[in-house]
Amino acid sequence: MKKILIIMFALLATITANAQFEEGKKYIGASLSGLNLSYNGSKELSLGVNATAGLFVADNLLLYGQAGFDHPGKDIDNTLYAGVGGRYYITQNGIFLGANTKFIHSSGNYNDFMPGVEIGYAFFISHTVTIEPSLYYQQSFKRHSDYSTIGLRIGFGIYLGD
Repeated sequence: MKKILIIMFALLATITANAQFEEGKKYIGASLSGLNLSYNGSKELSLGVNATAGLFVADNLLLYGQAGFDHPGKDIDNTLYAGVGGRYYITQNGIFLGANTKFIHSSGNYNDFMPGVEIGYAFFISHTVTIEPSLYYQQSFKRHSDYSTIGLRIGFGIYLGD
């Protein structure tokens, strides 16, 4: 009896997870990065906040826009950024792979174009809300040693129906 209940629960969880990444659904998210869990040219506290909104253009494929603020450390100017990206969700387990690009501007008149990649996990705490930890890498083309970053991002997402 226990085996049947476990199999039914696993099947139900898989069906529920599949329904979240369907074409036409909308996504809204926010995340926090840094907290000294990232590596860049600064040895000080690094902190960032990010807002994301997107649309599933196909099953498991999310395209999004993002905006945010980064404080890379006291010796490096704060940055504002805007960008676009995409994620592909592996439906069976909630893992996602992402790629993005953003334009950053700092208070010291520094501008840069930064592509990045991420791998993360969408952990559903309800039918529509997720906690999304991810590892990311952002590449700076102008000041690689100061602004390129490897780090951990913790976010949450809300998946809205058609």
